[in-house]
Amino acid sequence: MKSLEKTELKLRAQESKLDTLLEVTNAVNNNFDESKLFSLFELILQHQLNIGKVIAFVNNGDDWIRVIAYGVREVERHLRVDHDLLSITRITLIENTPDLNLNKAFDVVIPVFHKSKPLAYLLLGDLDEMELKISPIIKHLRFIQTIANIVTVAIENKRLAKEQLKQERIKKELELASEMQSMLIPTSLPNDQLLQIAAYYKPHQQVGGDYYDFIRLNDEEVVLCIGDISGKGVSAALVMANFQAHLRAIVNYHEHLADMVPLLNQRVFESTMGEKFITLFVAKYNLRTHVLHYVNAAHNPPIFRDEDGSSELTVGCTGLGMFEEIPSISEGLITVSPNSMLVCFTDGAVELENEAGDLFESDNLKSVIEENHQLSMSQLNKRIVSALDIHRGTQVYNDDVALFSCRFF
Repeated sequence: MKSLEKTELKLRAQESKLDTLLEVTNAVNNNFDESKLFSLFELILQHQLNIGKVIAFVNNGDDWIRVIAYGVREVERHLRVDHDLLSITRITLIENTPDLNLNKAFDVVIPVFHKSKPLAYLLLGDLDEMELKISPIIKHLRFIQTIANIVTVAIENKRLAKEQLKQERIKKELELASEMQSMLIPTSLPNDQLLQIAAYYKPHQQVGGDYYDFIRLNDEEVVLCIGDISGKGVSAALVMANFQAHLRAIVNYHEHLADMVPLLNQRVFESTMGEKFITLFVAKYNLRTHVLHYVNAAHNPPIFRDEDGSSELTVGCTGLGMFEEIPSISEGLITVSPNSMLVCFTDGAVELENEAGDLFESDNLKSVIEENHQLSMSQLNKRIVSALDIHRGTQVYNDDVALFSCRFF
């Protein structure tokens, strides 16, 4: 009879555990939030299994957070997982591990791992350590480990699903930003008996902060410009879009570039609060007189080539947004002879590194231009990009790259 009673008790206990497992899996399947899952787990540990002291930590991807704590002193609530627990990779009896500074507080540590990544740590202690009967921790250890694994893996799956949704959302936002940016950059550039212009743009990410533009003011005047916003990615692209809007809004109302550029500086400073700046080369060219006025606001000097050779266009001012007011500004002037060339570029081209850490530099760019000056502007840009690829070797582009090349007839 005693044997039968023991068997019945074991069956009831097993049935109770199966019911508990069913309750936990139903909670997971019904997509209970994290707090409810941990509350359920705590309820099982404290009231069903009679575990007197519990503290649990979970890795949320960025840090370790305490999700369960009862029966513990205040000092025990502030255990440091990185210092006290990360060395534990299997169920550990603390009294058998003297190097752990936990032997007076807890009896067992149950880690939960996914491959080599620790997801959670569960620390258990008895309610009355002076009792002679078998400890509920030892009695239910494997069952507790099973529940801990189910709950922790469910939480980790939730976190990964949220992260995936976040990445998908970021991806779609970047795709949208890229589409919007491509709409802002001119795709139709002149190629006629007066001007031949070609451009190339390779953002470091899906969107970038390099900028070029061609604006036809009237039958006689056009504006050419190239710029580089400090930083990369979406924030730089937003600054660029804002800058383009301001430039196009005011360019028709100022005869001299030296009058327009300070206003652009003011707009950039106000919109970025001095946290970003723009380097800019902007030029106004008269198709009838063949005179080119320009301002270089701390941008990489464009290379101008005519029958007398190559030169760099450096006259201008500080970068836009660096100061609330530009300290001083000068306007450059060139009389352009037929078949002259202007090659504008951003620092991503001349600062491109190879495996040895050597920069491409403007001298190499001048050499490519000199060797290919007879080509069309589109072909010249392709030769420059090819030279950049050869120079970098196995290195990746570490910045946005923009080329804006113009031939004057």
